[in-house]
Amino acid sequence: MQNLMKDLTISLDDRPGTLAKAAEAIAKAGINIEGATGIPRNGKGELHVLTKDPTATRRALESAGFKVETEQPVLVADVEDKPGAGADIFRRIADANVNVNLFYLATNNRIVVGAENIQKATEALSKQPTAATRR
Repeated sequence: MQNLMKDLTISLDDRPGTLAKAAEAIAKAGINIEGATGIPRNGKGELHVLTKDPTATRRALESAGFKVETEQPVLVADVEDKPGAGADIFRRIADANVNVNLFYLATNNRIVVGAENIQKATEALSKQPTAATRR
């Protein structure tokens, strides 16, 4: 199964406690983090958060002093926990000539995929895999 959700990109100071403060702000608002990833960049941090309610998540983060840099639609797909499952998803998207610009794992064996053409990526995963994509 797959559906579209939103990924929020949040700027963080790259120092102890900043990530905890962001997670606490989301939790205090009663919002479950469905998936997340983060990377330090030049003395700053970049946090990606997947939630079912991006508006409330944005409000909670901004109330706590964080800046939400971007909000983008992402494809969230169930993925089997076995070798090659992610490769199959990426191959099907690549065969549709779509560039992936973000991916990470989410709760409950799901993969989050951001792409330049999210609709085309969704369509690629909606089709049954062919013998060529099941190599």
